[in-house]
Amino acid sequence: MVSLTVEMEEVLGQNRNHCCPRTARLVAGMHSDVAALRKYSIWHEASRIVREEGFGAFWKGNLVTIVHRLPYSAISFYSYERYKNLLQMVPGLDRDSNNVGVVRLLGGGLAGITAASVTYPLDVVRTRLATQKTTRYYKGIFHAVSTICRDEGIKGLYKGMGATLLGVGPSIAISFSVYESLRSHWQMERPHDSTAVVSLFSGSLSGIASSTATFPLDLVKRRMQLQGAAGTASAHKSTISGTVGDILQREGLRGFYRGIAPEYLKVVPSVGIAFMTYETLKSLLSSMGTDDGS
Repeated sequence: MVSLTVEMEEVLGQNRNHCCPRTARLVAGMHSDVAALRKYSIWHEASRIVREEGFGAFWKGNLVTIVHRLPYSAISFYSYERYKNLLQMVPGLDRDSNNVGVVRLLGGGLAGITAASVTYPLDVVRTRLATQKTTRYYKGIFHAVSTICRDEGIKGLYKGMGATLLGVGPSIAISFSVYESLRSHWQMERPHDSTAVVSLFSGSLSGIASSTATFPLDLVKRRMQLQGAAGTASAHKSTISGTVGDILQREGLRGFYRGIAPEYLKVVPSVGIAFMTYETLKSLLSSMGTDDGS
């Protein structure tokens, strides 16, 4: 346990001199004027990281993302199946009804809210660690948690949660609903296609749809998570309306989609792979259960 903690601290510590292109664009508006923001681009930031730290720097700090994504994804997929089963017990939403789309949307929304609520402090810590540059204020996961609690109180671990729940419900709802609809249609039209390929492409398209619809709220959430970071005072009131107003005033409507391009580059493979892995593992575990039963 001690060696794992040390390893985590070392990996996270390596991340102090840069943040990824998407995060850089998400938070740039907090520290720059509009003219400076125009200089940010995926290629500008990516080339800077390669030039200054090498290609391997793109994976620095990946451990903290995994620490967050593991429980988040597990809870999302598990609770989605459970919520679907519960909703199908409601009169009018059973399996034989024409309201399968409603079940998928409601189940996905409830699953997203459940997963985000349980893992939200890890999301805040991940954002704080990923956006450190020259000054290493937070030295690792555990140090970040204790420092945030000391500087900002327990509520500091939940900054931006309102924006998260407003966004993650529709985001996961759209993602699961689009995914299942595309997969069902594809399998009806081409029943002999590989399940893995169908899941990969359906998941990728569902990720694009959900990201496009909910990206502004995700940006607002990230900005709120960084208010008060590293012991600094908040530039404006730490509320959804205050953050929205600040973005509108400084960056205009386009500011709400700052970083959408790298978001797509991340979402297309990551969501597709997540759904493909889920379906493959579910099929494998089901077949193992069948074999044991026989």
